[in-house]
Amino acid sequence: YLSQEERIRGFEVLAEANRGTGMVLVLGVQAEDTAGMLEYAAIAEGLEPDGMIAIPPTTAQSLSDIRDYYAALCEITERPIFVQTSGGPDIELTIDFLVALAREFPQCGYIKEEYGRVHERMLALQEYQPDPIRSIFGATLGRGWLYEMRIGTDGVMTGGAMYADVYARMWQLYEQGDEAGLRDCYARLLLIQNLDNLIPGVRLYVMQKRGIFKTTRSRRGDYSFSPQQIAEIEYRFEALKPYLIS
Repeated sequence: YLSQEERIRGFEVLAEANRGTGMVLVLGVQAEDTAGMLEYAAIAEGLEPDGMIAIPPTTAQSLSDIRDYYAALCEITERPIFVQTSGGPDIELTIDFLVALAREFPQCGYIKEEYGRVHERMLALQEYQPDPIRSIFGATLGRGWLYEMRIGTDGVMTGGAMYADVYARMWQLYEQGDEAGLRDCYARLLLIQNLDNLIPGVRLYVMQKRGIFKTTRSRRGDYSFSPQQIAEIEYRFEALKPYLIS
């Protein structure tokens, strides 16, 4: 939904905002083909992120095409590259393919796994850690993250920016071994995430409520909320407050 100019501007804004924070910055450089990806990657490299992530190209016809796409990205950067297993063409990035790719290009040993039977694939990838597979991350807004912590994955990469502090708190509780606190935090997060299927635009409402965006307008559609919908969102959001920074 973003133009090339908007994506590049987003890179610049994120790089500037992240400077000096001590946080890790990973920029998404995917495009429908290798040439387009390389344009984004060259600009991203100039901003010195900690890593890059790329969805496979939608124009790929084979695993060989996908291999060549990531090989080209490795020519641009020596930084860690996260390989996302969904969102591209209708081609399964098999476990054997991911392992072979990481062996050939060690910086591609970071996997964002969200294809098919996700947890079976995560466990299969773990057989190849720590070399050549370096890290395995979940996705899908962290809805499976509690179980993924139990089976030993390395974290979650999510579009749930409106709950970023809650995800960070979950990780802290996990590292502290606070199982009761972790379960409580996760349950409260799921409580509001479950509204996504009932009230369109909940995440945009929360973005606006938390001061991230000024409106709930989106190129995916215009969202408005009835008094009853607002009351339900607020009711569930209230449960998250013990785990919010502000």
